[in-house]
Amino acid sequence: MSIIIHHLKSDDVSLMEALTTIFGEAFGDADTYTGNRPSADYLRRLLGGDSFIALAALKNGSVVGGIAAYELKKFEQERSEVYIYDLAVSAAHRREGIASKLIEELKRVAAERGAYVVFVQADTGIEDEPAIALYTKLGTREDVLHFDIAIEGNN
Repeated sequence: MSIIIHHLKSDDVSLMEALTTIFGEAFGDADTYTGNRPSADYLRRLLGGDSFIALAALKNGSVVGGIAAYELKKFEQERSEVYIYDLAVSAAHRREGIASKLIEELKRVAAERGAYVVFVQADTGIEDEPAIALYTKLGTREDVLHFDIAIEGNN
């Protein structure tokens, strides 16, 4: 069974919803990913826009993994960076090279858009060791700190 990597577009709302379910299961956070789903119109606009990239890994027509990424246009030069926000593969399909295929396709999409780098962050906890191993294999590691700055009135 081969894996097809599909770049989601505005008419792929059902695939995006399936992908968010995969993210919720993989991250043990179904409430965040499926508890208050955005409307189909919102997802169509998001998928049709120029700053969001979603890739779904399909096996026999079913979503088994994917990437949600954002293109960040730079101000200092006419180029952009692509940030992998979420990457997950369902537990039953891990260790099949799907995550690597997703990243390779994201690199192709990023190059088409004029991006000069794809970047991602991983937590240092033991539960993220597989992700750290994957990213170490594919790129250069930088140890940095990440801070979330709350906005009053928003959760």
